[in-house]
Amino acid sequence: MALIDKKTAHVLFTVLVFAVVLALAYAARKMLIIFLFAMLFAYLLEPAVSRMQSWMRKSRIQAIAAVYLVLVLLMMLFLLTAGPRIVQEGQKLSQSLPALSERIGSGQIAYQIGQRRGWSQETSARVQQFLVAHRAEVLSRVQAYAAQIARYVPSLGWIVLVPILAIFFLKDKSEFANAALELIDSRGEQKFLRGIMNDLDVMLAKYIRAQLLLAIFAWIAYTIFLGIMRVPYAFALSALAGVMEFIPFVGPLITAVLILTVSFFNGYPHWLPILIFIVLWRGVQDYVNAPYVMGEGLELHPLATIFGILVGGEVAGVMGMFLSIPILAALRIIWHNWRLHQRVKDQVNQGIDELAPPEPKPALR
Repeated sequence: MALIDKKTAHVLFTVLVFAVVLALAYAARKMLIIFLFAMLFAYLLEPAVSRMQSWMRKSRIQAIAAVYLVLVLLMMLFLLTAGPRIVQEGQKLSQSLPALSERIGSGQIAYQIGQRRGWSQETSARVQQFLVAHRAEVLSRVQAYAAQIARYVPSLGWIVLVPILAIFFLKDKSEFANAALELIDSRGEQKFLRGIMNDLDVMLAKYIRAQLLLAIFAWIAYTIFLGIMRVPYAFALSALAGVMEFIPFVGPLITAVLILTVSFFNGYPHWLPILIFIVLWRGVQDYVNAPYVMGEGLELHPLATIFGILVGGEVAGVMGMFLSIPILAALRIIWHNWRLHQRVKDQVNQGIDELAPPEPKPALR
């Protein structure tokens, strides 16, 4: 008798293959993330490329080149107009943060704010004691966030690869899909895989374009309001609000905390209207803009969305938060198509059983 039968050996080999694939994916996670962002960037440009190709009546590669040229011109226009103001305010804000954190940690800022807002000496002293007592906790959190951000700085150079790799996705996306389908011989399995790829194609296109539009809406809204209210570092904070909109749930919350914190500790007196605006804007963005640009949505329960974002943040930080929603939606699509595939197989097997001739009765002796 063999020590391990053939079926058990097959299962163990399959588990080993999956373990090796996961280990390789983890080792090459940075490049996989670059490829994923290139694919998302390609989905973002796909409508413009298709329209440009139809309008120019040229080859697809020429349409891609034209879209990239327009994109470069738009970026240059942005850098020449709003860019210098955002960079200037961002530099001032980053330079003021060390001195601000020192004043917060020592409690000195309590008396400065108290003088501007008419606090009593006793109230200022209590606030100072609170800040001094929690100085170590505040500094540790700030250092942890700074260290997490610093981990992504060396990888910024890889961002240059994103638009380059996106060209290949834009040019040969259909060929990639056909090559993947040719690896499978069964027609039923090909249909199953094609259904998954079509649903993923629609979902990713809808998600990335919706996120870009929501980020632009947030940037415009915050720029107009903070500029009118003369909030310190309005342009830099508005640009940050637009970027943080790409991180669902957590990004807008960080934006609100940062704007209120910078405004309060810089002595801005009208922080209550800012709080009211943020609450009203979240209502408009989440219940008017998001359903409109997202269409039918990703069909994810809010609790599952929050859970996925928190898990993604624990696993991969900011990148995990950003990618958690499309990954959850992709898993839902795969599960949905698998159930449909299994249902069709069961119906086919049931039909075969019904069409099969009845077994002959044994002859009577």
